[in-house]
Amino acid sequence: MSLCAETLYAIMSPVTILEDNFDAKLRRAAFAFLDGMDSSRPISQHDLGRFEFGGSSIRLMATQQGIWKPRQLDAALSIRTVFAAEPSSRPYADDVGSDGYLRYKWRGEDPNQYENRALRQAMQRQLPLIWFLGVAPGLYLATYPVYLAAEEPGQHQFVVAVDHESFRLRQELVDADPESVRSYAERVVKVRLHQRVFRERVLIAYESRCAICRLHHRELLDAAHVLADSAGGEPVVTNGIAMCAIHHAAYDTDIFGISPDYRIGVRPDVMAESDGPTLRFALQAIDEAAISLPRERRARPDPVLLDQRWRQFLKAS
Repeated sequence: MSLCAETLYAIMSPVTILEDNFDAKLRRAAFAFLDGMDSSRPISQHDLGRFEFGGSSIRLMATQQGIWKPRQLDAALSIRTVFAAEPSSRPYADDVGSDGYLRYKWRGEDPNQYENRALRQAMQRQLPLIWFLGVAPGLYLATYPVYLAAEEPGQHQFVVAVDHESFRLRQELVDADPESVRSYAERVVKVRLHQRVFRERVLIAYESRCAICRLHHRELLDAAHVLADSAGGEPVVTNGIAMCAIHHAAYDTDIFGISPDYRIGVRPDVMAESDGPTLRFALQAIDEAAISLPRERRARPDPVLLDQRWRQFLKAS
């Protein structure tokens, strides 16, 4: 996050900035605590255990259920979506609606259930929350502040805005210009959630190493799409390969391709060039080599997707 938590909270929170009470102070402190963590790595329950406020240790995330309200507060502080290798196996489906906004399911189907009432209190007071999204067993990305923009009792769920602008648009413009509101919501969900979760899951699968050159500096690694978004590629692990920045750029521009049997082919004109050590060792030397693959077979690049992308590379060659 580019702004400090105190400033960001003041800008984004439409109600609590007017009431500098215990709840507002605790949320500010929680955001500042998360700001101070290593943003290049996912968070564990152990990491969160270091948070203290007012001389007491306060839990930021539930250990069992998805919705968390500390006993010191009247409204929920955080929500959680657990990791699942197969998202369809989750007990709750937190999906994107046709309006571009994410949904978060009630706990159960009773509107008066304790956790559901805690979320409703946060929605009615327009309080910012933290959303912990699972990227591996026991590891999470924290997205904050998020807001509950509406409730859909018939579907047992809340509508989630993942930044304040999408929250404001939902409140003020959704009836006047629904298409613009949907377009903005889709963009911000993609950037703040889907792309971040995709990167983390791919890097975890590849044990934070470039699949091409084995570079192990996590801060220099990306999750390269086999098929780009524009070509219908989805943000799932089997459509991703961990690459360092230089190999990611080279792959995206078809300087090299990866065949369905996981071997690298460098474009003939690049192989014929004479430049310097970067060209020689970073690109020409990888021709015909095999990429490093995740230990788990289900996390490896989909050969069907690789074949589609390989054909694109051959045309560029």
